[in-house]
Amino acid sequence: MNDGKSGERIWDRFLTERDKAVFKASGFGAKGGFGKRPALLVIDVSWAFAGDKPDEPILESIKRWSNSCGSESWDAIAQIKKLAAAFRAQKLPVIYTTGVTRPDGWDMGSWTWKNNRMGESIPRPTQNLDGNEIVSEIAPEPQDLVVLKQKPSGFFGTNLSSYLTLLGADSVIVTGTTTSGCVRATVIDAFSQNFRVAVAEDGCFDRSQASHAINLCDMHAKYADAMMTSEIIQHVKTLPTDLFPNLPQGVSAHAPVTGAPGLRLVSSA
Repeated sequence: MNDGKSGERIWDRFLTERDKAVFKASGFGAKGGFGKRPALLVIDVSWAFAGDKPDEPILESIKRWSNSCGSESWDAIAQIKKLAAAFRAQKLPVIYTTGVTRPDGWDMGSWTWKNNRMGESIPRPTQNLDGNEIVSEIAPEPQDLVVLKQKPSGFFGTNLSSYLTLLGADSVIVTGTTTSGCVRATVIDAFSQNFRVAVAEDGCFDRSQASHAINLCDMHAKYADAMMTSEIIQHVKTLPTDLFPNLPQGVSAHAPVTGAPGLRLVSSA
């Protein structure tokens, strides 16, 4: 959100003076505020996007994981872990997304058009981990929900909207990856459905530093409040613990995340 000294936002160094003047004059970037019944969305935080070595620089990580965002992923994962713990402590919903496709990759469709390494996902004999398995550091707990998706938005062609309706949520806190891709698409769809939206600025990550900053800027201007994890947790701790009496009970801790029969998980963000 800022550097802790000057009060500048993460995106300020990418903006021209004209940009700053336009934002100030146009009224964009007002605080939308929290809803009363928030759900936490954790978008695509999988091995494919984080890599499997927390300290590995991105240019090394992408040699093995073409979609990896490198070590910065793990800085964000540490914040997501704190957020998820705070939501669970208040008995608030935590919902994950990850990708799924056919074993032959036929239904990847448009994902194959703009990345000449996408074919490495099917099969991936050099990796022992399923690329779209949610990283173990923040593995879903029994009461959490997991939504399987095939396109950027967590809402497109999935059960996410119906789950939020069933829960009675009126707002979402969005985390995950990539900031410029699946996070942004999910934020815009949530906004379009009139949910109040906040983005955990330090709980999102991207392979591009510029894309990360500018997309946070644009989301904060028009669709969501970009906030630090600490601010969100401070608010969450003030909420009652009885807002969601119909949360799932779950069956077993850290159950593996898998696709439907005949499907396999694959990267998409």
